[in-house]
Amino acid sequence: MPKTEKLLTNVEWLKIEADSKDINKIGAKESIKIFTQTQIIRTFEEEMIKLDKLGLVHGPLHTSVGQEGAMVAALSVMRDSDIANGSHRGHHLFLGKSLNYVLPDDFDPKNDDYDVNMDELIYKTMSEILGLSDGFSGGRGGSMHLRWEESGVIGTNAIVGGGVPTALGAAWSKKRSGNQDIVFTSFGDGSCHIGNVLESFNLASLYELPLCFYIENNGYAVSTTLEEQSKDIRMSSRGQGFSIPAYKVDGQDPFSVRTAMEMAEKHMRAGKGPFILEVDVYRHFHHSGGIKGSAFGYRSKDEEKKETERDALNFIQKILIEKSWITQNEIDVIKNRIEVMVQKSVKRILIKDNDKNIINPVLWPSTTTRDDGLRSDKSEFEGVKYTEFNDFNGGLENKRFVDVIAQNMVRRFEDDDRYFVIGEDVHKLKGGTNGATKGIPERWPDRCVPTPIAEHAFVGLSGGVAMLGEYRPIVELMYPDFGLVAADQLFNQIAKARHMFGNTVKVPLVLRTKIAIGSGYGSQHSMDPAGLFAMWPGWRIVVPSTPYDYVGLMNSALKCEDPVLVIETVELYSKTGLAPTDNFDYFIELGKAKVVREGQKFTVLTYLNMISLAEKACENLGIDAEVIDLRSLDRASLDWDTIGESIKKTNHVIVLEQGSLTNSYGAMLSDEIQKRYFDYLDHPVKRVYGGESSPNVSKVLERSAYVGLEEIEKAFTESMNDKGIRG
Repeated sequence: MPKTEKLLTNVEWLKIEADSKDINKIGAKESIKIFTQTQIIRTFEEEMIKLDKLGLVHGPLHTSVGQEGAMVAALSVMRDSDIANGSHRGHHLFLGKSLNYVLPDDFDPKNDDYDVNMDELIYKTMSEILGLSDGFSGGRGGSMHLRWEESGVIGTNAIVGGGVPTALGAAWSKKRSGNQDIVFTSFGDGSCHIGNVLESFNLASLYELPLCFYIENNGYAVSTTLEEQSKDIRMSSRGQGFSIPAYKVDGQDPFSVRTAMEMAEKHMRAGKGPFILEVDVYRHFHHSGGIKGSAFGYRSKDEEKKETERDALNFIQKILIEKSWITQNEIDVIKNRIEVMVQKSVKRILIKDNDKNIINPVLWPSTTTRDDGLRSDKSEFEGVKYTEFNDFNGGLENKRFVDVIAQNMVRRFEDDDRYFVIGEDVHKLKGGTNGATKGIPERWPDRCVPTPIAEHAFVGLSGGVAMLGEYRPIVELMYPDFGLVAADQLFNQIAKARHMFGNTVKVPLVLRTKIAIGSGYGSQHSMDPAGLFAMWPGWRIVVPSTPYDYVGLMNSALKCEDPVLVIETVELYSKTGLAPTDNFDYFIELGKAKVVREGQKFTVLTYLNMISLAEKACENLGIDAEVIDLRSLDRASLDWDTIGESIKKTNHVIVLEQGSLTNSYGAMLSDEIQKRYFDYLDHPVKRVYGGESSPNVSKVLERSAYVGLEEIEKAFTESMNDKGIRG
C-alpha cells in the first residue's frame, strides 16, 4: 500500500448566516436604506418589463428581479471611491452603486422626497436601456453596457466573464495608489467556468489585489442548470484552488449578505488580497424579458412559486416590521414615492401617437453621431512638435534595433512614473525574451510586472488599468498569435470600450508584439497581426521600420489616448541603423507615411522589414519605383495624402506584405485604393503576399510560405512588363 497524506488548503471557506445581533448591528437606518434601494430597483425593473412588452425595448432586457436585495446589501458597505463592474444582468449593480452616490447620507425615505439627482439617475438609466441620446452613454450601451464613472461604475458587460479582467486592472490601480479602495466585480454561476474568470482569480491572488468576486448563483446559465455545468455546484469552492477566502450566503437574506460583505471588506481594505462572495439568488424571469422561465420548460411553476415567496424584499420587510423599525403604512408611503419618481421618467420619454405609447422621436440619437468616439480626436497631441529624421538636430549613431527599443523604454520610465510594463518573462533573461525591457527591472522592479502564462487576464488587467486612467500600461505579447488567446479582451473589450460607452472612457494602452516569420517558430508563433487588428477601428497600429522611427512612433503611441499596437519583427532586432545617441524625446506623427525612395514607374506600399527588401529589389533591377513606408496601418491613420500623391504620379500600385494570404492586411488597403483612386489606375492594384498556409517549422517549407527578395523582384518585373517598359 502506498503511503498517503491528506492535503489541505490554508484558505478560509465558510457559509455565513446573520443572527439577530448582526441585524441589530446593521441598525434601523441602514436596513431601511437597503429596503428602499431594493424597492427602487424592483419598481424600475417592473416598469422596464412593461416597456418591453409594449415593444419599446430594442434588444435583450436582462432584468435583475429577485436578485436586487442581495446586490444592494453587498454594495451598501462600499465607498463612493470604490469601483464596481458587472455582467449583462447589471441593472441592479448599476443602480445600487449609483443610488449610494446620489442619495444624501441624511436622506429619510419615510419623509423625504427624491431630488433632481435621483430623478436624473432614473431617467438617464431608463434612457440608456432604451437606446436614447440622454442615456449615460448616449444610448450606445443599452441594457448590457451601463457605465457612469462618476458613481464608480466602470461598465457592465455583455460578454460572460468579460468584465472580470477589467475589474482586475481597476484593483491593480487601486492597490498601487495605496488608498485602501476596493473593487467589486459581479458575475453569474455561468461565468465560473470560463478562462477569463479563472485566470483573474489567479492573478488577483498572486498580486494580492483588493478585489471582491461577487458570484450571483441564480441556478441557471440561461436554461442550463448548475448540475449540467459542474460537478461542484458550490461556485465559491473555486477559491480553494487559488488561495482566495470565500463565503457562501443565502441571497434572499440581505442581512446575511451585508454581514458577509463587511467581513470581506475588512480583509480587502487591510491589504490581504481578494475575496469570493457567492450569493444564492433566484432569477424571477427568463434570461431576458418578462416571461417566466417555466414557460420555456427548463424549470417548473412550483419551483418558481416556492423561490419567489422567499423573495428578499418580502424577507427584509418582515424583519423591519418585526423589529418595529418601520410600519406597513410607512412601507406603502415609500413604495408610492418610488412609483411616482419612476413614472416621471416614463412620462419624459413616452408620447401618445394615435392612442399608442411611443418613444418621443426627439430623444433618439442622431445617426450622424454613429461613428463618434470610435477613437481619440488626437487633441492630446496639441502643441506636440514632430521631428522626422531629416529634421533631427541631436547626435546619431549606429545601434541595434532592439537596443534602441530598450533605451527608449528606460527614458520613458525616467520621464513618467505612470508607465509600467507587463508580460511574460519581462523581468528576467536580461530584458525579456529579446532584450526589449533591458534596464527596467533593475531600476523599477515594481513597474516591471511579470505574469504567468495568462494572456486573457494580464491583457484584460492592462485594459482595466488604462480605462481608470491613473497608470499607463505597456503590454508585451510575446508573439502576436497569443493575441488569439486574449481575443475577447483585445477586441470585445479594449477595442470597443470608448465607442460602446459613448466616448466617456479613454484607453491609453500600448501593446508590443513581434513577427517571427523566418525564425523557424512555425504556424503558431509566426503571425503578422496587422490584418487582424485592422478589423477593429478602436485600435491604432504602428509599424516602425528603422530605429529612429521606432523612438518617435513609440513616443506618440505612449502619448495617445487610444490603444496602440506596436508591431516589431525579429528580423530587424539585430539589424543596426542610425538612432539617437541620447536624445529620445521626440515624436513622429501617427498617420504620417514616409517616402523612402522616390520614383516614377509604380508605387510600392509596405512596412517593417519589407521596406529594405523593396529598396534592394529596385536597385537590383534598376527600376525607378517609389517606395512608401506606411508606418501607420489602422484605417483611420492611413496617410492618403502621401499615398494618393504617389498613385496620381505613377498610376500603378503594389501592396507588399511578407506574410500569408489568409490573414493578410493588404486586402483592406487594396480595396480602399481601388475605391479612392480608380480613375488614376492604369492597372488593378497588384498584391504581393505569401502562401495560403502559415509558415511551418521546416526551413524549406517556411521559406516557401513567405515573401522574400526573390518574390519581390518577380512581382516588380511583372509590373514593369504590365506597363510595357523596363527600367
